[in-house]
Amino acid sequence: MTMSPFTTSTVACVAVIAALAGASGGSAQAQTAPPVANAAPARPVPAKPVAAAQPAAAVQQRPQAVAVKPVGVKAATDVVARVGDNELTADDLRAQISALAPNDRAVLAKDPGQLSQVVRMLLANQLVLDEVADKKWEQRPEVVAQLNRVRESALVELYLQSVSAPPSNFPTEDELQKVYDANRGQLVVPRQYQLSQIFIASAKDADKASEDRARKKLDDIQKKLKAAGADFAAIAGDDSDAKGSVDLGMIPETQIIPEIRAHIVGLAKGAVSDPVRLDDGWHILKLTDTKASYTRTLLEVREQLVQQLRKERAGVMRRGYLAELLKQHPPVLNELALSNLLDNSSK
Repeated sequence: MTMSPFTTSTVACVAVIAALAGASGGSAQAQTAPPVANAAPARPVPAKPVAAAQPAAAVQQRPQAVAVKPVGVKAATDVVARVGDNELTADDLRAQISALAPNDRAVLAKDPGQLSQVVRMLLANQLVLDEVADKKWEQRPEVVAQLNRVRESALVELYLQSVSAPPSNFPTEDELQKVYDANRGQLVVPRQYQLSQIFIASAKDADKASEDRARKKLDDIQKKLKAAGADFAAIAGDDSDAKGSVDLGMIPETQIIPEIRAHIVGLAKGAVSDPVRLDDGWHILKLTDTKASYTRTLLEVREQLVQQLRKERAGVMRRGYLAELLKQHPPVLNELALSNLLDNSSK
């Protein structure tokens, strides 16, 4: 397949990841929020030190995924899926979805088809847990030790999230407006061009015979385009070497390579460009439509800004909490022992 040479970036696909433990550590943003000014919140006072968690005993009973119930257990709602001796109800699935990060929930809302993938993953995990239980694999000493470490890490993370959560009313509308005003320049959407293309493949290092064939094909296409009532899409469908990329859709001006941009900036809607020679061959462009550049409104970016500000505030509060905790309980490190440990591990 010939890829369009006009864009310098690709669209990233967002994958939905649901954790069976019911805790989500956040996810990558679908879009990166504009940088915001650092706020200086009041430093939270750490709670009294918590006693060290006792190692968890080896799990003796059958491991069970949170969202899947054994068949026969009464459910408040209808069963939506079943695997082996376990079933998944609508309420179970809602609980799993509510544990997802906001961006992942938004993906599911826009593409319900992804929900079946989440269900399949939950059921597959349950089958794995059934096999774990049959083999009593979770009772192995090394597995028990690792589970204890995971549990302790999860407890620390959940506790830090709880003590560093910003107030529910943060940010205020006034704070949002100030951040929006300070970042308006980064919220500009560039001019966009809706383009169609006809592509004739011809590498710059092709031999003379191949180049001559490409030139002849290009001349024939140009004659068809200049004929009265010429249908660009039909000609592209018949003659283009890039059958799957005739309609390129709306492309931001900043993502169009300079050689192409120079030929379309002055075109009127419906006009066809002269052939453009690139390394991969010849390109003929038709400008179908344009969208003027504009600045996204506060309403458009409000949710994105709220999430970014709350994330930044939580980070500041977390760092402040840990710094105060270490200040109240200064650690003492044996640097010599640490150095010897590293030396021994490298041997």
